[in-house]
Amino acid sequence: MDLIQLENLTKVYQTGDIPVQALKMINLEIQKKSFVSFIGPSGSGKSTLLNLIGCLDKPTEGKVLINNVDVGMFDRTESAAFRGKTIGFVFQNFNLIPVLTVYENVEYPLLMLDHLPSKERNDRVSRLLEKVGMTDQKKKYPNQISGGQKQRVAVARALVTNPQIVLADEPTANLDHATAFKVINIMHEMTNEFGTTFIFSTHDPKIVGEAEVIYTLEDGAIISSEIKKVDTK
Repeated sequence: MDLIQLENLTKVYQTGDIPVQALKMINLEIQKKSFVSFIGPSGSGKSTLLNLIGCLDKPTEGKVLINNVDVGMFDRTESAAFRGKTIGFVFQNFNLIPVLTVYENVEYPLLMLDHLPSKERNDRVSRLLEKVGMTDQKKKYPNQISGGQKQRVAVARALVTNPQIVLADEPTANLDHATAFKVINIMHEMTNEFGTTFIFSTHDPKIVGEAEVIYTLEDGAIISSEIKKVDTK
């Protein structure tokens, strides 16, 4: 069974009296443990697609099925609960909380989960900080670490709830070439170890070159797709 299915997915925004069609009848499937990239020019619908998969917005028409559940039918509370358990996010500008340490930033999503013992929180945070090579920086604040280190912290934070899916919107846009590859390699390792599906919206050829599945969008429609490798073991 596919992890994600998009069926005739359409999104229309109203700008004053003018309807703007951001997505037009999108149909695709994404399997577990995939490394997927949505590419295309600005305004092509990439971020809208991520928002719909991430339960941050609702489709005008069509369905977003995750684990065969129509998430477009959720209300706000149900969407938040589903995101907390199923989806992690990595942002272009990192979105770390400046008054929290590296450790506390990674721990923060776990504080939203009910009845999680403090020892398990510590074990999860410590393990992921080790995986992304940030254990020795755990007491520092975001303004004390580099951009690449911030993005590694953001990856750890996205994974700490053991999500099936991580959505990343231009995650390497603010990183230099070498640092971007380090972050991408960490994400590949997380896919191999935890079975996480990573889905990117990007202009960055570094990510496009590493993706296993590439969908090209233009004017809200998928105009091409390329499947290099999909390992669902």
